[in-house]
Amino acid sequence: MAADGPIDLRTDVPHSARMYNYFLGGKDNFPADREAAEKVLAIAPSIRTGAIANRRFLGSAVTYLVREAGIRQFLDIGTGIPTEDNTHEVAQSLAPDARIVYVDNDPIVLAHARALLKSSPEGRTAYIDADLRDPRSILDHPDLRATLDLTQPVALMFIATLHFVPDEEAYPVVQTLMDALPSGSHLVISHATADFPSTAFQEIVKVYTASGITLVTRTKAEVERFYTGMELAGEGVSPYWPYPEGAERPREEDLGGYIAVGRKP
Repeated sequence: MAADGPIDLRTDVPHSARMYNYFLGGKDNFPADREAAEKVLAIAPSIRTGAIANRRFLGSAVTYLVREAGIRQFLDIGTGIPTEDNTHEVAQSLAPDARIVYVDNDPIVLAHARALLKSSPEGRTAYIDADLRDPRSILDHPDLRATLDLTQPVALMFIATLHFVPDEEAYPVVQTLMDALPSGSHLVISHATADFPSTAFQEIVKVYTASGITLVTRTKAEVERFYTGMELAGEGVSPYWPYPEGAERPREEDLGGYIAVGRKP
């Protein structure tokens, strides 16, 4: 329930978060979502491989940030429909006192998040109903201020989020949020790209557009622009985050995106 009444889930139209849930094998989707998702899969069956790899990246990036970078605070923008191994679950399994703020302005996500995102007793998890295109409303939100200490490092996370935001908004939003965070904070991004032609992303974009969903693919250089002035971890902006030794890497064209973790000096 929203504060002013029932949430309209609009199950009759495709929704990007529910389509992603379908790609992951989840059950929080409806016929319209499945129909649009199947159109995407018909063009690029490997989109499911990319979605699963993206989810694995979230877990491995949070693990790296907690274990290697000592991060205990996370600001996760564009939460999506909760599924297994959410940011707070991974972080608090390693550091029970970790604090996480999720941000989304979608009533569908809101309905699921309020029901499913439960913190450990030692830590804290908050959900903010806010629009990422208005970063000041996020930074000034009392629930964020009550949960995170912005004088201490924070991991700012955009997992499969920024490719739904046009350039004129995406870059200023990331800059404003990172400017508000102290030295030692990190930026985590996973982002769709059309750099690998076999992913047929031009056709995928058409499916999303026909479903009323904006999808903006970006080149490697355009993703690197988000990290201007930062120190990149691992392989930098790459289709890959370090895989377990001996594990076979998927083909980059099957991943269809770039991922990266960067540190603010």
